[in-house]
Amino acid sequence: MLVATLIAAPKGAGLPASGLSAVAEAIGTTPDRAAWLAPGYAADLRFDTPAAPTWRQDLAAIAADGGFDCVVQQHDQRRKRILIADMDSTMIDQECIDELADAIGIKDRVAGITARAMNGEIAFEPALKERVALLEKLPTAAVAEVIAERITLASGGAELVATMRANGAFTALVSGGFTVFTGPIAEKLGFHENRANTLLHEGDAFTGRVGEPILGSAAKVAALEEFAAQLGLGVADAIAVGDGANDLPMIERAGTGVALHAKPTVAARAPHRVDHGDLTALLFIQGYRADEIVRPG
Repeated sequence: MLVATLIAAPKGAGLPASGLSAVAEAIGTTPDRAAWLAPGYAADLRFDTPAAPTWRQDLAAIAADGGFDCVVQQHDQRRKRILIADMDSTMIDQECIDELADAIGIKDRVAGITARAMNGEIAFEPALKERVALLEKLPTAAVAEVIAERITLASGGAELVATMRANGAFTALVSGGFTVFTGPIAEKLGFHENRANTLLHEGDAFTGRVGEPILGSAAKVAALEEFAAQLGLGVADAIAVGDGANDLPMIERAGTGVALHAKPTVAARAPHRVDHGDLTALLFIQGYRADEIVRPG
């Protein structure tokens, strides 16, 4: 049995009735059979595989035209025991290295490299080294200022972590960014564990170098596999989320892999994509109802 989960942007008019009807027709059911997860905003439609060979493309086109997300997966075992998440532009709204660069007036230069690396146009590791080199002599105190003044938590992230933890899941923040950011962000959001790269410093200034080995795409996959093994689970028990090219192998390896507001090349290749919903979409994808979502604070 398959399930199509339809998710509207959390701020807006909700799921269009015409979109719900069109999806139902495409998969051979009726809109009155929808199980509402969040009234007016998120719903499940269960179905057997339709006869039309183009049904997946049809659903993608309907969702794109209607301005909502449509995630299709096997209904059984969709609730996961592990959450592994990227940080920059996923659990937070910014790219931390770009914000550090802004503190010394070179954001445009660094952000251009970041965008190309996240879209898979250039290799991640040399791009990271190139950007970090531009931060040489930046005071380490800039990190605390950036976190306090520039970093905002992505909508729905606290609810995602809290709800999965309340239901017994292990949660990990695994970033190609830096531990000086993942530590405070992970603590604020309630992650069990965090991993990232190390910005090297001497005294109260960064050296322009990053610690080796660099945590890139392969390390994210390795972290996923390691966490699963430690818990006596498999990677099929994990839901992974990210937005950049260095997240794609992790997204493809996890039982449920989601590209969230992702770069075009990543969204095109990911098993599942969320373009309109926020991070609570990952809860709806797992079948959580709105009244089951834990809202911290």
